[in-house]
Parts: sequence; structure tokens; C-alpha cells
Amino acid sequence: MAEAPRTQYQKGVVKQILSGDSLIIRGQPRGGPPPERTVGLSGITAPRLARRQQDADNESTDEPWAWECREFLRTLLVGKEVTFTVSANKTPSGKEFGSVFITRGGELQNVVDSLLSEGLAEARKTGPQSEEMARLTALEEEAKAANRGKWGPNPEKHIRDVKSAPENLAQYVDKHHGKEISCVVEYVRDACTMRVCLLPGFETVGVMLSGIKCPGFRREDNSAEPFAQEAKFFVESRLLQRDVKLRIEGSSNAYIMATIIHPAGNISEALLQEGFAHCVDWSIGMVTTGKDKLRAAERAAKEKRVRRWKDFKPSAAASGTQKQYSARVMEVINADALRLKLGDGSNQKIFLSSLRGPRQTRDVSAEEKRNVRQLYDVPYMFEAREFLRTKLIHKKVNVTVDYVRPSQDGFPERICATVLLGETNIAEALISKGLATVLRHRQDDEERSLSFDDLLTAENRAKKNNKGLHQKKEGAAMRISDLSSDSTKAKQFLSSLQRQGRISGVVEFVASGSRLRVFLPKDTSIITLLLAGVSCPRAQSQRGGQVQEAEPFGDEAHAYTRDLCLQREISIQVDNVDRAGNFIGWALIDEKNVSLELVTRSLAKVHFSADKSPFSSQLYAAEAAAQKGRDKIWLNYEPPQEVPQEEAVSDDKDRKVSYQKVVVSHAESSTSFYVQKVENGPQLEGLMDALNTELNANPPTVGAYSPKRNDKCAAKYSDGQWYRVQVEKIISKDEIQLHYMDYGNKETQRVTTLCPLPSKCSSLPAQTGDGTGSTARCQVTTGRNGFHCPSSLDDGQ
Repeated sequence: MAEAPRTQYQKGVVKQILSGDSLIIRGQPRGGPPPERTVGLSGITAPRLARRQQDADNESTDEPWAWECREFLRTLLVGKEVTFTVSANKTPSGKEFGSVFITRGGELQNVVDSLLSEGLAEARKTGPQSEEMARLTALEEEAKAANRGKWGPNPEKHIRDVKSAPENLAQYVDKHHGKEISCVVEYVRDACTMRVCLLPGFETVGVMLSGIKCPGFRREDNSAEPFAQEAKFFVESRLLQRDVKLRIEGSSNAYIMATIIHPAGNISEALLQEGFAHCVDWSIGMVTTGKDKLRAAERAAKEKRVRRWKDFKPSAAASGTQKQYSARVMEVINADALRLKLGDGSNQKIFLSSLRGPRQTRDVSAEEKRNVRQLYDVPYMFEAREFLRTKLIHKKVNVTVDYVRPSQDGFPERICATVLLGETNIAEALISKGLATVLRHRQDDEERSLSFDDLLTAENRAKKNNKGLHQKKEGAAMRISDLSSDSTKAKQFLSSLQRQGRISGVVEFVASGSRLRVFLPKDTSIITLLLAGVSCPRAQSQRGGQVQEAEPFGDEAHAYTRDLCLQREISIQVDNVDRAGNFIGWALIDEKNVSLELVTRSLAKVHFSADKSPFSSQLYAAEAAAQKGRDKIWLNYEPPQEVPQEEAVSDDKDRKVSYQKVVVSHAESSTSFYVQKVENGPQLEGLMDALNTELNANPPTVGAYSPKRNDKCAAKYSDGQWYRVQVEKIISKDEIQLHYMDYGNKETQRVTTLCPLPSKCSSLPAQTGDGTGSTARCQVTTGRNGFHCPSSLDDGQ
């Protein structure tokens, strides 16, 4: 403003009261922050306030009634329009002197008169006597006579005990967290950083607004960032030296993080609405209430493209609508991913939005990386998986898709969503337990969880309570004994499992319809369990890089067992263990026998091993019912033809029966098996001895032999012995299907395990089930006189 004569009246708005006789008056804003003038009140002397010092030992104290004098002017003038006059004289600092008037009852009233009448200042008696000095002296004498203000008794009771910031800021914040404390804003450094005086204790503290960031001033040259001056004026004109409420929410270095509540509302929300500020992730989690309002205010400013958002362009994901649906959780893949079954029966993999699961923090060698088991070796990974598994498996949840990350760098598309179980946000619950952390997004990244601020709040709680990943001590990996890959340990462990009877476990993996990988919490071990009593079609798999095609309905059986058992708690009862270290036994889930369920649904046949089990009758009854239904594996089933009674009698009379002693060498089922004649046993034993002696003395060259279909050659079995085999099928260049000529069993072997058959070992006829050798394949049927074998053991019989 231009300097004016003393008699010229000017108007302005009081910005700040510096002391009982000094104030700052600003003009009206026009295209930016208005000019300001520092004015001293002429004719009086007010008590001096204490000055802030950098050195606490040199801090001064208030003069008596200095604070009351300042507060009188503050409540009377700050933020109000006044009329004022100034003299031509200025101090070197630019301070002017004059009179300030407020309008009361349509008339101008000198502020100095009010101060003298209340006894808060004294008239200045220096210089020549004048009519104005006499008038002011009279007002002072009147206040003295009435013992008002500083002229009253006990002036020492009107000295502030000025305190600096609390000695232990963190302790102070913990004590007052979430509470609203009365205060006066004394100084505004920038729009979101200020100094306040806490009442009634007169502590002076630095405050930063929680959850937002405003443009500021660079410390190097004090230059302003875009919109910094406008944002500062916006705050000063509303908060400076106003009575406000401070909601304490945290601390950062020497600053209290808080929300400032003005009688007209939340200043943070107003700054966001005007485009002066943006939300910041690192502190918005501290905000105790109203985080959603802050985000909504920011979105509104972006939509209007005001100030800092004038060039804002929303991302495609942010502008799209969120898809919501219900689904059932079938698998917890890891701490941040789930497999869902949708309403149409299809499966979908989703990731929890803005969440990062436990990660390996220590350095690991290349060898350790190859052998690492993420679920057990990464600290807190197992605990996080178990937290989700116990809460979600086979539960119906509500899913809101927040964003979709397109496939890139060889990674597939990621559907990121918020998952609710009832009213509980699963990601928030996991983070609050310290079992996951919040994924930090770029400030301009709109692809984030709709409940991102709640996730930050949950993480702050977990940090404060030193939970899980936030503990000072690094978590340890789980010690798990994996018996599924060690046949020796598995056989040693068999007796222990048998003694325990029914054992509780969790199905970690389903390899096929009848093969499960089970974790036993009591023994902290993992076993492979083959379902007893059933023969299930093989599902599609990979061996040696080659895809093994599934048998009919093998994939359906696999899918059924996986949906029924995966990651659910089951009871198992172990009967035996095979040569590969796989345990054979029964699995019950919700008191349902999984083997029986597979048979009932025509996804498995009854295996002869079920004959001596307590479930034998149930399994055979279920199989008979499934055969009548002719579904899935029984689709082309034809029941055996019963022999009429009359024909059976006639046949029994004409039949010549030859009873011979045999040994069962291989059983395919309870009604189909191979036998060897006892009388040919010595010849076969001699052949086997000669075969193994020859090949052990002259080991064949690995890979030198290329077998063809129907070739008769030698193969090494899993027991380390050589046997005569016939090639039935070439599966691939590496694998073939064999038939053991002398025993009847079949299996798939690698080509490298074969070699040509020595000539001296080919003289004995192949011991196959064609009725010409010592082994026969028998089908047991029932007739009037009991069981008989239609495949004869000798030619013509």
C-alpha cells in the first residue's frame, strides 16, 4: 500500500497480533497474497511477551498481563476489517505507528481506548503535553482507580509459564493420541506446517498436517514452489491466531502429526478441495477419522482440474467401474493370492490389492535359492498362509476388483481386488497382524486398493505393537521334516504313524485323484498319502519335460479331490508304506471317507487292498451302485453274463478239471491276477540267476540300445535286479511301456534302463498269460460249484 498522511483513514484486515501494542494489517487479495503493514499503536506502552530463543537457557519471560493484553487484541481484531491511520514516520524495519479503529454501533472506536480502560496498557507520557495525551492519561487513571488489569493486586499470578515442546514428544503423543486439544496457531511456515501454542499448558510445538502435502518453500533460496504462496495465504487467513482444535495422530521427527479442526471444518479437507494439496500415503495412515473424506476431496479437485491438478489425466483403471461379485475361496496360493471358484464353476486367481506378503530378507546363496521352500523357509510366510487358510478356505467372500495389471515382462495379467469376509477386509486383517505390509504406490498411481488408507492405518498399528514382520528380531524359518522325498525315513516313521491311529493334518497339495501331500502339524512333517482301497485314473502330468496324457476321467477325479480336500483339515489313518516312501492309508474330511466319495461318484474303482479294511462293504456297495449308474468310468460297463443253471450243471459233468499248485505273481484287481506254476519255479529261478550274473559281470553301455515295439529285452527294476521284458508301447524317445514277461506286471521305464537280452536267457518260453507257459492270467467268476478260472494253465485245458 502507498504511504498515507496521518489524517487519511485506510481499511484493512488484521492478520496477526504481535504484542499488546503491535499488529499486522493486510489488504484485500487481488490475484495473489495481499501486501501487509506492521502497525504500532501510538500513545501507549503494553507489557512485553517473552521472546522465543534458540537456546532454552536464555529464554525470557512474559511481563505481568502481557498474555492477557495480547489475547484481548487477538479476540477483538484478528480476521476482522478495521480502519486505521498511520504517521509518516517508519522504523528501519518498516514498522509504522498510528491508530486502529473498530466499528461499534456505527461509530469508530479507538482500540487504544479499550486497552487503557481494561487496565491492559499504560499511557505513554513522553514528549510535549497534548489534549490526546491528557485523554489517554484520564482513561488510565480510571482503570487504576478500579484496580483493573495490571493495576490490580498479585501481578505475579498473571505471568505465563512458557514451555517449549514436551520433553518426550513420543510419550506425549501416545498419551494424547486421538484426543482434541485446544490451541492457537502462532505461525504458518507453509500450508501444512505451522507452530501452535497448546492450551492451557502453553507448550509450543511444531505441527504437520496428517495425510496431506502442500507446496512449500525451498530452503536453499527460499523460492516458492507453484501455488505455495497462495496455499500459505489460504491457511493464514483461516487459522493464524485462531482458536482451533488439534487432533493428535502421530509424530515425525520433532513434529506432531495432527489434524487441525477449525470451527468451519477440517483445514486439510479444504486444502484438498481447492487443489492446494494432495494426499500422501506415508502419513494418511495416521489419520484417525475422515480418511475417506480426504480422498473424496482430492478426487473432486482432480475432476475439476483446479490448481495443481490442471493437467491431470485419470488412468484407464481409475476411470473404469469396479466389478463386484461373490465367490468361494478354494485355495490360498500365498500371502497375497487366492484361487476362487466363481458362480459358473470356473476358477479365477486374484491378488489382494496394495498388499505385499512376507519376503526373504537375508542374503541366500544360489544353492539355497534352488532348494528354498517359500512356504516354510521364508519367515512368517507359513503364519500368513495359515491365517488366510483358517479364515477363508471354502468360505464365500465378496470381491471388488480395484484394478487389473496387464501382462508384461513375461508375467501374466494380475487381477487385484479387495476381499471382504462379511464386514472384514481380509487384507487389512492380515496387515494388522503384522503378517504382510502395504505396497507403496507412486504418488500419481491411481491403481490401488479402495481401502488403501485403512491398510496404512493397520500397518501403523502393527508397527507400534511390534507384531510379526515389524519385530526387531528377524523371524526364523520353520523346521519341517519332508518324508515325501525320503523313502528310508518314511519307512522308519511308519510304525509311529500306525500307533497314533487317526492323525490330524492339512492337505498341502493334490497330485491326482488319489495322491495327496499332507502336512502333519503335531509331527511338523510332510508325507505323501496314497488313498487306500481305490484305483483312480491317472491325471495329466509331466515327466522329464514330457506331458503325460491323462487317462479317461483322470483330470475330473483330480479336480474333485482338489476341490474337496485342498488346504482343508483332514484325519488320516496310515496302513502301510510303499517302496517309494509313499504312505498308504485312509483320509476322512468332515467324517467323509475320500476313497468312498471317489467310488460313489464313479471316479475310482475298488482296489483289492480294500478287502481286509473296515470300509470294504461300503466300497463294494458304492461300486455296485456306480456300475448300475453307468457314469464316467463305468460309462461303457457291461455286467458279467450269468451262466444259466441248466447249462452250468451240464458243463460241470463234461468238464475235466486239472488242479495244479500255483503262486500268485501279480494282481491287477480282486478278480484279475497272474499265477506261476510251482513246478516251473526252479527253471525260472535258474534263468533269473543267469540273467543277473551275465549283466552284472558285463554291464551294458547306457543309451547304446534302441528298443522297438514287441522287442524282448532286459530291464532293471526298482529293486536293482534285471528281468525279462517285452516292449508294449513307445511313449516318447525317452520312455517306453514294458510288460514283465515272467511276472505279468507292467510299468513305464526310461530307455536307458534297457539292454539286449543275452542269448542264453531266451531259451525258456516267455512266462506270459497265453496258456503256454508257467504264468497265466486268470479271471475269477462264480458258478454253482464256487470259483473257477476260465483261462487254462495248460494247452487245451
